[in-house]
Amino acid sequence: MKLELRNITKRFGTLTANDNISLTLEPGEIHSLLGENGAGKSTLMNVLYGLLQPDEGQILIDDQPVNFNGPGDAMAAGIGMVHQHFMLIPVFTVAENVVLGNEPTSKIGGLDLDKARELVKEISDRFGFEIDPDAKIQDLPVGAQQRVEIIKSLARNAKILVLDEPTAVLTPQETDELMEIMRGLAKSGTSIIFITHKLREVQQVSNRITVIRQGKVVASPLPKSSASELASLMVGREVDLNVTRKPVKVGAETLVVKDLTVLDDRQHQMVDGVSFTVRDGEVLAIAGVQGNGQTELAEAILGLRKIHSGSIEVAGRDLTKSTVREVLEAGLGYIPEDRKKDGLVGDFTIAENLMLDGSFGAPFAKGFQIDFAARDRIADELIEEFDIRTPSATTLAKQLSGGNQQKVVVARELSRELKVLVASQPTRGVDVGSIEFIHEQIIAARDAGKTVVIISTELDEVLALADRIAVMYRGKIVGIVDSKTTREKLGKMMAGIAA
Repeated sequence: MKLELRNITKRFGTLTANDNISLTLEPGEIHSLLGENGAGKSTLMNVLYGLLQPDEGQILIDDQPVNFNGPGDAMAAGIGMVHQHFMLIPVFTVAENVVLGNEPTSKIGGLDLDKARELVKEISDRFGFEIDPDAKIQDLPVGAQQRVEIIKSLARNAKILVLDEPTAVLTPQETDELMEIMRGLAKSGTSIIFITHKLREVQQVSNRITVIRQGKVVASPLPKSSASELASLMVGREVDLNVTRKPVKVGAETLVVKDLTVLDDRQHQMVDGVSFTVRDGEVLAIAGVQGNGQTELAEAILGLRKIHSGSIEVAGRDLTKSTVREVLEAGLGYIPEDRKKDGLVGDFTIAENLMLDGSFGAPFAKGFQIDFAARDRIADELIEEFDIRTPSATTLAKQLSGGNQQKVVVARELSRELKVLVASQPTRGVDVGSIEFIHEQIIAARDAGKTVVIISTELDEVLALADRIAVMYRGKIVGIVDSKTTREKLGKMMAGIAA
Protein backbone atom coordinates (compact mmCIF):
# COMPACT_ATOMS: atom_id res chain seq x y z
CA MET A 1 0.00 0.00 0.00
CA LYS A 2 1.43 3.37 -1.02
CA LEU A 3 1.04 6.44 1.18
CA GLU A 4 1.54 10.06 0.20
CA LEU A 5 1.37 13.15 2.40
CA ARG A 6 1.04 16.12 0.09
CA ASN A 7 1.71 19.72 1.22
CA ILE A 8 0.52 19.13 4.81
CA THR A 9 0.31 22.31 6.88
CA LYS A 10 -0.85 22.40 10.51
CA ARG A 11 -1.00 25.55 12.62
CA PHE A 12 -1.64 26.14 16.31
CA GLY A 13 -2.42 29.84 16.58
CA THR A 14 0.64 31.71 15.34
CA LEU A 15 2.82 28.57 15.47
CA THR A 16 3.16 26.59 12.24
CA ALA A 17 4.01 23.06 13.43
CA ASN A 18 3.98 21.55 9.92
CA ASP A 19 4.83 23.83 7.02
CA ASN A 20 3.95 22.44 3.57
CA ILE A 21 5.36 18.96 4.28
CA SER A 22 5.32 16.31 1.57
CA LEU A 23 6.60 12.73 1.74
CA THR A 24 5.84 9.34 0.25
CA LEU A 25 5.96 5.82 1.65
CA GLU A 26 6.32 2.94 -0.80
CA PRO A 27 5.09 -0.64 -0.11
CA GLY A 28 7.59 -2.60 1.99
CA GLU A 29 9.70 0.47 2.74
CA ILE A 30 11.17 1.68 6.04
CA HIS A 31 11.08 5.48 5.86
CA SER A 32 12.74 7.23 8.81
CA LEU A 33 11.45 10.59 9.93
CA LEU A 34 14.37 12.28 11.65
CA GLY A 35 14.26 15.47 13.67
CA GLU A 36 14.67 16.96 17.11
CA ASN A 37 11.91 17.25 19.70
CA GLY A 38 9.60 20.03 18.56
CA ALA A 39 10.54 19.68 14.89
CA GLY A 40 6.99 18.65 13.97
CA LYS A 41 7.34 14.87 13.55
CA SER A 42 4.64 13.83 16.04
CA THR A 43 2.23 16.52 14.80
CA LEU A 44 2.59 15.17 11.27
CA MET A 45 1.90 11.61 12.42
CA ASN A 46 -1.10 12.75 14.47
CA VAL A 47 -2.47 14.29 11.27
CA LEU A 48 -1.89 11.00 9.44
CA TYR A 49 -3.57 9.01 12.24
CA GLY A 50 -6.65 11.23 12.34
CA LEU A 51 -5.93 12.76 15.75
CA LEU A 52 -5.50 16.20 14.13
CA GLN A 53 -6.98 17.74 11.02
CA PRO A 54 -4.60 19.48 8.60
CA ASP A 55 -5.20 23.14 7.78
CA GLU A 56 -3.90 22.51 4.26
CA GLY A 57 -2.82 19.53 2.19
CA GLN A 58 -3.95 15.99 1.42
CA ILE A 59 -3.40 12.39 2.47
CA LEU A 60 -3.45 9.87 -0.37
CA ILE A 61 -3.49 6.07 -0.17
CA ASP A 62 -2.75 4.27 -3.44
CA ASP A 63 -3.12 7.66 -5.16
CA GLN A 64 -6.67 8.18 -3.81
CA PRO A 65 -7.39 11.13 -1.43
CA VAL A 66 -8.65 10.08 2.03
CA ASN A 67 -10.05 11.96 5.03
CA PHE A 68 -9.57 10.64 8.54
CA ASN A 69 -11.85 12.03 11.25
CA GLY A 70 -10.24 9.91 13.94
CA PRO A 71 -7.94 6.95 14.58
CA GLY A 72 -10.77 4.54 13.73
CA ASP A 73 -10.81 5.82 10.15
CA ALA A 74 -7.04 5.51 9.90
CA MET A 75 -7.08 1.95 11.26
CA ALA A 76 -9.89 1.00 8.87
CA ALA A 77 -7.70 2.29 6.02
CA GLY A 78 -4.82 0.04 7.10
CA ILE A 79 -2.72 2.41 9.23
CA GLY A 80 -1.48 1.30 12.65
CA MET A 81 0.47 3.33 15.19
CA VAL A 82 2.69 2.19 18.06
CA HIS A 83 3.09 5.07 20.49
CA GLN A 84 6.16 5.70 22.63
CA HIS A 85 4.04 5.05 25.73
CA PHE A 86 2.24 1.75 25.24
CA MET A 87 -1.57 1.57 25.24
CA LEU A 88 -1.89 -1.77 27.02
CA ILE A 89 -3.89 -2.91 30.06
CA PRO A 90 -1.38 -4.54 32.45
CA VAL A 91 -3.79 -7.03 34.10
CA PHE A 92 -5.14 -8.32 30.76
CA THR A 93 -3.48 -11.13 28.82
CA VAL A 94 -1.76 -10.59 25.47
CA ALA A 95 -4.75 -12.05 23.62
CA GLU A 96 -7.24 -9.86 25.51
CA ASN A 97 -5.21 -6.73 24.75
CA VAL A 98 -4.81 -7.57 21.06
CA VAL A 99 -8.55 -7.96 20.39
CA LEU A 100 -9.73 -5.20 22.76
CA GLY A 101 -12.26 -3.08 20.87
CA ASN A 102 -12.46 -5.62 18.05
CA GLU A 103 -13.40 -8.74 19.97
CA PRO A 104 -14.20 -12.01 18.14
CA THR A 105 -17.44 -13.55 19.38
CA SER A 106 -18.53 -17.15 19.79
CA LYS A 107 -21.75 -18.64 18.44
CA ILE A 108 -23.52 -17.82 21.70
CA GLY A 109 -22.37 -14.19 21.61
CA GLY A 110 -19.57 -14.18 24.19
CA LEU A 111 -15.88 -13.37 23.75
CA ASP A 112 -14.17 -16.15 21.78
CA LEU A 113 -10.78 -16.29 23.52
CA ASP A 114 -9.69 -19.28 21.46
CA LYS A 115 -9.95 -17.19 18.29
CA ALA A 116 -8.03 -14.38 20.00
CA ARG A 117 -5.27 -16.81 21.01
CA GLU A 118 -5.10 -18.26 17.49
CA LEU A 119 -4.80 -14.77 16.02
CA VAL A 120 -1.93 -13.84 18.33
CA LYS A 121 -0.17 -17.17 17.73
CA GLU A 122 -0.51 -16.90 13.95
CA ILE A 123 0.98 -13.40 13.79
CA SER A 124 3.62 -14.21 16.41
CA ASP A 125 4.74 -17.34 14.52
CA ARG A 126 4.72 -15.58 11.15
CA PHE A 127 7.15 -12.87 12.31
CA GLY A 128 9.05 -14.78 15.00
CA PHE A 129 7.75 -12.63 17.88
CA GLU A 130 7.68 -15.51 20.42
CA ILE A 131 4.75 -14.13 22.42
CA ASP A 132 2.57 -16.29 24.69
CA PRO A 133 -1.10 -15.31 24.09
CA ASP A 134 -1.99 -16.12 27.71
CA ALA A 135 0.81 -14.12 29.35
CA LYS A 136 -0.28 -11.07 31.34
CA ILE A 137 1.14 -7.77 30.09
CA GLN A 138 2.43 -6.84 33.57
CA ASP A 139 4.62 -9.97 33.55
CA LEU A 140 6.29 -9.22 30.20
CA PRO A 141 9.54 -7.29 29.69
CA VAL A 142 9.23 -3.97 27.90
CA GLY A 143 10.52 -5.30 24.57
CA ALA A 144 7.85 -8.01 24.55
CA GLN A 145 5.15 -5.44 25.41
CA GLN A 146 6.19 -3.47 22.36
CA ARG A 147 5.83 -6.58 20.19
CA VAL A 148 2.30 -6.94 21.56
CA GLU A 149 1.56 -3.38 20.38
CA ILE A 150 2.81 -4.33 16.91
CA ILE A 151 0.67 -7.50 16.95
CA LYS A 152 -2.37 -5.32 17.84
CA SER A 153 -1.86 -3.28 14.68
CA LEU A 154 -1.19 -6.29 12.46
CA ALA A 155 -4.30 -8.01 13.86
CA ARG A 156 -6.29 -5.11 12.41
CA ASN A 157 -4.68 -5.70 9.00
CA ALA A 158 -2.37 -2.69 9.16
CA LYS A 159 -0.37 -2.31 5.95
CA ILE A 160 1.32 0.87 7.17
CA LEU A 161 2.90 0.94 10.63
CA VAL A 162 3.97 4.15 12.38
CA LEU A 163 6.56 3.57 15.12
CA ASP A 164 6.91 6.69 17.30
CA GLU A 165 10.27 6.73 19.16
CA PRO A 166 10.00 2.94 19.59
CA THR A 167 13.41 2.38 21.18
CA ALA A 168 13.13 4.97 23.97
CA VAL A 169 12.40 2.32 26.62
CA LEU A 170 14.38 -0.62 25.21
CA THR A 171 17.70 -2.19 26.11
CA PRO A 172 20.31 -2.40 23.31
CA GLN A 173 19.45 -6.08 22.72
CA GLU A 174 15.73 -5.30 22.54
CA THR A 175 16.53 -2.49 20.11
CA ASP A 176 18.45 -4.90 17.88
CA GLU A 177 15.53 -7.34 18.03
CA LEU A 178 13.14 -4.55 17.02
CA MET A 179 15.35 -3.69 14.03
CA GLU A 180 15.13 -7.33 12.88
CA ILE A 181 11.36 -7.29 13.35
CA MET A 182 11.10 -4.11 11.27
CA ARG A 183 13.15 -5.68 8.46
CA GLY A 184 10.94 -8.78 8.56
CA LEU A 185 7.77 -6.71 8.42
CA ALA A 186 9.08 -4.69 5.49
CA LYS A 187 10.08 -7.86 3.64
CA SER A 188 6.50 -9.12 4.05
CA GLY A 189 5.18 -5.93 2.42
CA THR A 190 4.34 -3.82 5.49
CA SER A 191 5.42 -0.19 5.11
CA ILE A 192 6.96 1.49 8.16
CA ILE A 193 7.37 5.11 9.20
CA PHE A 194 10.09 5.15 11.84
CA ILE A 195 10.13 8.31 13.99
CA THR A 196 13.31 8.83 15.97
CA HIS A 197 16.15 11.17 16.91
CA LYS A 198 18.72 8.35 17.30
CA LEU A 199 21.14 8.53 14.41
CA ARG A 200 22.64 5.05 14.86
CA GLU A 201 19.22 3.41 14.43
CA VAL A 202 18.35 5.49 11.38
CA GLN A 203 21.57 4.38 9.70
CA GLN A 204 20.95 0.71 10.54
CA VAL A 205 17.41 0.23 9.30
CA SER A 206 16.31 2.94 6.84
CA ASN A 207 15.54 2.62 3.15
CA ARG A 208 14.91 6.37 3.01
CA ILE A 209 15.28 9.30 5.41
CA THR A 210 13.40 12.60 5.64
CA VAL A 211 14.80 15.27 7.95
CA ILE A 212 12.38 17.80 9.47
CA ARG A 213 13.61 21.00 11.11
CA GLN A 214 11.31 23.68 12.54
CA GLY A 215 8.27 22.19 10.81
CA LYS A 216 9.79 21.94 7.33
CA VAL A 217 11.37 19.18 5.28
CA VAL A 218 14.98 20.28 4.92
CA ALA A 219 16.65 17.23 3.37
CA SER A 220 16.31 13.62 2.21
CA PRO A 221 19.79 12.22 2.88
CA LEU A 222 20.94 8.73 1.93
CA PRO A 223 20.96 6.08 4.71
CA LYS A 224 24.72 5.70 4.24
CA SER A 225 25.21 9.33 5.37
CA SER A 226 27.43 9.70 8.43
CA ALA A 227 26.06 10.50 11.88
CA SER A 228 27.74 13.92 11.73
CA GLU A 229 26.07 14.68 8.39
CA LEU A 230 22.65 13.70 9.72
CA ALA A 231 23.18 15.71 12.91
CA SER A 232 24.19 18.78 10.90
CA LEU A 233 21.02 18.53 8.80
CA MET A 234 18.92 18.30 11.97
CA VAL A 235 20.31 21.49 13.54
CA GLY A 236 21.41 23.46 10.47
CA ARG A 237 25.13 23.68 11.25
CA GLU A 238 28.17 21.45 11.64
CA VAL A 239 28.14 19.36 14.81
CA ASP A 240 31.01 17.46 16.42
CA LEU A 241 29.54 14.36 18.08
CA ASN A 242 32.83 13.22 19.60
CA VAL A 243 33.45 14.00 23.28
CA THR A 244 37.11 14.69 24.12
CA ARG A 245 38.12 13.58 27.62
CA LYS A 246 41.46 13.88 29.35
CA PRO A 247 42.79 10.81 31.18
CA VAL A 248 40.98 10.46 34.48
CA LYS A 249 42.81 11.77 37.58
CA VAL A 250 40.74 10.83 40.60
CA GLY A 251 40.98 12.41 44.02
CA ALA A 252 39.15 11.83 47.28
CA GLU A 253 35.87 9.96 47.67
CA THR A 254 33.39 12.85 47.71
CA LEU A 255 29.98 11.23 47.21
CA VAL A 256 29.38 8.06 49.27
CA VAL A 257 26.02 6.25 49.06
CA LYS A 258 25.60 3.27 51.40
CA ASP A 259 22.79 0.66 51.43
CA LEU A 260 20.26 3.21 50.19
CA THR A 261 16.61 2.17 50.10
CA VAL A 262 13.97 4.58 48.76
CA LEU A 263 10.19 4.21 48.34
CA ASP A 264 8.00 5.87 45.70
CA ASP A 265 4.77 7.78 46.40
CA ARG A 266 2.82 4.50 46.57
CA GLN A 267 5.32 3.08 49.11
CA HIS A 268 6.79 0.68 46.58
CA GLN A 269 10.50 0.02 47.00
CA MET A 270 12.19 1.69 44.01
CA VAL A 271 15.81 1.83 45.24
CA ASP A 272 16.89 -1.40 46.92
CA GLY A 273 20.09 -1.34 48.98
CA VAL A 274 22.17 0.69 46.52
CA SER A 275 25.80 1.50 47.38
CA PHE A 276 28.45 3.34 45.37
CA THR A 277 31.19 5.95 45.75
CA VAL A 278 32.34 8.65 43.33
CA ARG A 279 35.67 10.45 43.51
CA ASP A 280 36.74 13.95 42.58
CA GLY A 281 37.64 14.18 38.90
CA GLU A 282 35.54 11.29 37.62
CA VAL A 283 32.16 10.74 36.00
CA LEU A 284 30.02 7.86 37.24
CA ALA A 285 27.10 7.15 34.93
CA ILE A 286 23.98 5.44 36.29
CA ALA A 287 22.59 3.58 33.28
CA GLY A 288 19.42 1.55 32.79
CA VAL A 289 16.02 1.50 31.16
CA GLN A 290 13.70 4.22 32.47
CA GLY A 291 11.69 3.20 35.53
CA ASN A 292 14.28 1.11 37.36
CA GLY A 293 14.73 3.48 40.30
CA GLN A 294 17.04 6.08 38.77
CA THR A 295 14.61 8.98 39.26
CA GLU A 296 14.01 8.11 42.92
CA LEU A 297 17.77 7.73 43.49
CA ALA A 298 18.43 11.24 42.15
CA GLU A 299 15.60 12.73 44.20
CA ALA A 300 16.92 11.05 47.35
CA ILE A 301 20.44 12.40 46.81
CA LEU A 302 19.04 15.93 46.46
CA GLY A 303 16.78 15.60 49.50
CA LEU A 304 13.55 15.76 47.50
CA ARG A 305 12.55 12.24 48.53
CA LYS A 306 12.70 10.76 52.03
CA ILE A 307 15.24 7.99 52.54
CA HIS A 308 13.78 4.79 53.98
CA SER A 309 17.18 3.43 55.07
CA GLY A 310 20.86 3.84 54.28
CA SER A 311 22.99 6.98 54.10
CA ILE A 312 24.38 9.67 51.79
CA GLU A 313 27.59 11.63 52.46
CA VAL A 314 29.11 14.53 50.54
CA ALA A 315 32.74 15.38 51.40
CA GLY A 316 32.39 13.56 54.73
CA ARG A 317 29.17 15.33 55.74
CA ASP A 318 26.10 13.16 56.41
CA LEU A 319 23.20 14.51 54.32
CA THR A 320 20.82 11.58 54.86
CA LYS A 321 18.17 13.65 56.66
CA SER A 322 19.04 17.07 55.22
CA THR A 323 16.68 19.47 53.50
CA VAL A 324 17.11 20.43 49.85
CA ARG A 325 18.59 23.79 50.85
CA GLU A 326 21.09 22.11 53.17
CA VAL A 327 22.11 19.70 50.37
CA LEU A 328 22.59 22.59 47.93
CA GLU A 329 24.61 24.57 50.49
CA ALA A 330 26.80 21.50 51.06
CA GLY A 331 27.94 21.86 47.45
CA LEU A 332 25.67 19.63 45.42
CA GLY A 333 24.50 20.83 41.98
CA TYR A 334 21.45 19.20 40.41
CA ILE A 335 20.23 19.12 36.80
CA PRO A 336 16.75 17.51 37.01
CA GLU A 337 15.32 15.21 34.36
CA ASP A 338 12.27 17.47 33.87
CA ARG A 339 13.54 21.04 33.47
CA LYS A 340 10.06 22.57 33.16
CA LYS A 341 8.73 20.92 36.31
CA ASP A 342 11.81 20.96 38.54
CA GLY A 343 14.50 23.10 36.92
CA LEU A 344 12.90 26.38 35.93
CA VAL A 345 10.11 28.79 36.76
CA GLY A 346 8.67 29.52 33.33
CA ASP A 347 7.20 32.89 34.26
CA PHE A 348 10.51 34.11 35.75
CA THR A 349 13.12 35.83 33.62
CA ILE A 350 16.41 34.18 32.73
CA ALA A 351 18.17 36.41 35.28
CA GLU A 352 15.71 35.34 38.01
CA ASN A 353 16.11 31.65 37.14
CA LEU A 354 19.89 31.93 37.23
CA MET A 355 19.79 33.04 40.88
CA LEU A 356 17.23 30.52 42.17
CA ASP A 357 19.78 28.44 44.11
CA GLY A 358 21.56 31.47 45.55
CA SER A 359 18.96 34.10 46.36
CA PHE A 360 19.70 33.76 50.08
CA GLY A 361 23.33 34.90 49.97
CA ALA A 362 26.29 36.37 48.07
CA PRO A 363 26.73 37.28 45.29
CA PHE A 364 22.99 37.72 44.62
CA ALA A 365 21.91 39.15 47.97
CA LYS A 366 23.13 41.67 50.50
CA GLY A 367 21.53 41.10 53.86
CA PHE A 368 17.82 40.68 53.21
CA GLN A 369 17.84 42.43 49.82
CA ILE A 370 18.60 41.20 46.32
CA ASP A 371 21.58 42.91 44.68
CA PHE A 372 19.92 43.58 41.33
CA ALA A 373 23.04 45.03 39.74
CA ALA A 374 25.04 41.92 40.62
CA ARG A 375 22.23 39.66 39.46
CA ASP A 376 21.99 41.36 36.06
CA ARG A 377 25.77 41.43 35.59
CA ILE A 378 26.13 37.73 36.43
CA ALA A 379 23.19 36.85 34.16
CA ASP A 380 24.78 38.65 31.20
CA GLU A 381 28.09 36.88 31.86
CA LEU A 382 26.46 33.43 32.05
CA ILE A 383 24.35 34.04 28.94
CA GLU A 384 27.55 34.70 27.01
CA GLU A 385 29.60 31.92 28.62
CA PHE A 386 26.96 29.23 28.15
CA ASP A 387 25.79 30.44 24.73
CA ILE A 388 22.16 30.94 25.79
CA ARG A 389 20.34 32.19 22.70
CA THR A 390 18.05 34.94 23.95
CA PRO A 391 17.30 38.61 23.22
CA SER A 392 18.18 39.54 26.81
CA ALA A 393 18.36 38.38 30.41
CA THR A 394 14.83 39.73 30.95
CA THR A 395 13.30 37.18 28.54
CA LEU A 396 10.94 34.76 30.29
CA ALA A 397 12.30 31.21 30.58
CA LYS A 398 9.16 29.74 29.00
CA GLN A 399 9.86 31.72 25.81
CA LEU A 400 13.17 29.90 25.20
CA SER A 401 13.66 26.74 23.13
CA GLY A 402 14.15 23.49 25.04
CA GLY A 403 17.88 23.51 24.42
CA ASN A 404 18.29 27.05 25.72
CA GLN A 405 16.11 26.32 28.75
CA GLN A 406 18.44 23.43 29.56
CA LYS A 407 21.46 25.70 29.14
CA VAL A 408 19.98 28.06 31.76
CA VAL A 409 19.74 25.15 34.23
CA VAL A 410 23.28 23.96 33.41
CA ALA A 411 24.66 27.51 33.70
CA ARG A 412 23.04 28.04 37.11
CA GLU A 413 24.33 24.78 38.55
CA LEU A 414 27.87 24.93 37.15
CA SER A 415 28.39 28.59 38.11
CA ARG A 416 28.08 27.71 41.82
CA GLU A 417 30.87 26.39 44.04
CA LEU A 418 30.27 22.68 43.63
CA LYS A 419 31.66 19.54 45.18
CA VAL A 420 29.26 17.18 43.36
CA LEU A 421 27.19 17.56 40.19
CA VAL A 422 24.22 15.20 39.71
CA ALA A 423 22.83 15.46 36.17
CA SER A 424 19.67 13.45 35.48
CA GLN A 425 18.89 12.99 31.77
CA PRO A 426 20.93 16.15 31.06
CA THR A 427 20.20 16.25 27.32
CA ARG A 428 16.62 14.94 27.20
CA GLY A 429 14.57 16.79 24.60
CA VAL A 430 17.32 19.13 23.39
CA ASP A 431 18.79 19.50 19.92
CA VAL A 432 22.05 17.92 18.81
CA GLY A 433 23.89 21.23 18.98
CA SER A 434 22.87 21.75 22.60
CA ILE A 435 23.80 18.15 23.43
CA GLU A 436 27.30 18.85 22.11
CA PHE A 437 27.61 21.95 24.31
CA ILE A 438 26.17 20.37 27.48
CA HIS A 439 28.48 17.37 27.16
CA GLU A 440 31.45 19.74 26.89
CA GLN A 441 30.38 21.54 30.09
CA ILE A 442 29.97 18.29 32.02
CA ILE A 443 33.42 17.07 30.98
CA ALA A 444 34.90 20.48 31.83
CA ALA A 445 33.48 20.11 35.36
CA ARG A 446 35.03 16.65 35.63
CA ASP A 447 38.39 17.89 34.31
CA ALA A 448 38.28 20.70 36.89
CA GLY A 449 38.21 18.04 39.63
CA LYS A 450 34.46 17.98 40.35
CA THR A 451 32.64 14.77 41.26
CA VAL A 452 30.03 14.07 38.58
CA VAL A 453 27.10 11.63 38.49
CA ILE A 454 25.21 11.27 35.22
CA ILE A 455 21.86 9.47 35.19
CA SER A 456 20.93 8.63 31.61
CA THR A 457 18.90 6.14 29.59
CA GLU A 458 20.86 7.06 26.43
CA LEU A 459 23.61 4.47 26.06
CA ASP A 460 25.59 6.59 23.59
CA GLU A 461 25.65 9.42 26.14
CA VAL A 462 26.74 7.07 28.93
CA LEU A 463 29.60 5.68 26.86
CA ALA A 464 30.68 9.16 25.73
CA LEU A 465 30.83 10.72 29.22
CA ALA A 466 31.47 8.00 31.80
CA ASP A 467 34.69 6.87 33.45
CA ARG A 468 32.69 4.17 35.26
CA ILE A 469 29.17 2.89 34.63
CA ALA A 470 26.74 1.55 37.26
CA VAL A 471 23.73 -0.23 35.79
CA MET A 472 20.41 -0.24 37.67
CA TYR A 473 17.74 -2.88 37.23
CA ARG A 474 14.62 -3.08 39.39
CA GLY A 475 16.11 -0.81 42.02
CA LYS A 476 19.43 -2.61 42.39
CA ILE A 477 22.85 -1.97 40.94
CA VAL A 478 23.65 -5.15 39.01
CA GLY A 479 27.26 -4.15 38.41
CA ILE A 480 29.75 -1.30 38.06
CA VAL A 481 32.07 -1.47 35.02
CA ASP A 482 34.49 0.81 33.21
CA SER A 483 33.65 2.79 30.07
CA LYS A 484 35.42 0.30 27.77
CA THR A 485 32.67 -2.25 28.41
CA THR A 486 30.85 -3.34 25.26
CA ARG A 487 27.33 -2.26 24.39
CA GLU A 488 26.34 -5.93 24.38
CA LYS A 489 27.48 -6.46 27.97
CA LEU A 490 25.79 -3.23 29.11
CA GLY A 491 22.60 -4.33 27.38
CA LYS A 492 22.61 -7.62 29.26
CA MET A 493 23.14 -5.77 32.53
CA MET A 494 20.23 -3.43 31.70
CA ALA A 495 18.10 -6.59 31.34
CA GLY A 496 19.10 -7.70 34.85
CA ILE A 497 22.04 -9.99 34.11
CA ALA A 498 24.76 -9.23 36.65
CA ALA A 499 28.22 -8.18 35.46
